[in-house]
Amino acid sequence: MNLLLASIAFEELGLAHMINAEAEKVQGALGMLPGSNVPAARSFSEVLEANESANKTLKTILKTQMLLQFKLEDVIDIINQKIQVFENTATATGTFEGQTVSDSDSAFYHINVA
Repeated sequence: MNLLLASIAFEELGLAHMINAEAEKVQGALGMLPGSNVPAARSFSEVLEANESANKTLKTILKTQMLLQFKLEDVIDIINQKIQVFENTATATGTFEGQTVSDSDSAFYHINVA
């Protein structure tokens, strides 16, 4: 559970950095970013272009945050419901024309421990 919570936290941290970068992009286009070497937009259309780009990126970030919210809710449900998660691994081995090939795959399932 701790790894799931940490993964959510790190993904949120990454999204926060992306939001900050988009804010700096718009500030740079407006010439309001202190200490920046990037020249301000030369026309209103360039400002709109920077804004539209930031808007598209922020929409994608929002969608990702919604998925992370669902993931967090699932983790909280697992913690609250005392669900045990088990791993089941299946391995298949076969021989074809004298060559043996083996592969395995894991699946996870859970049960309520009420």
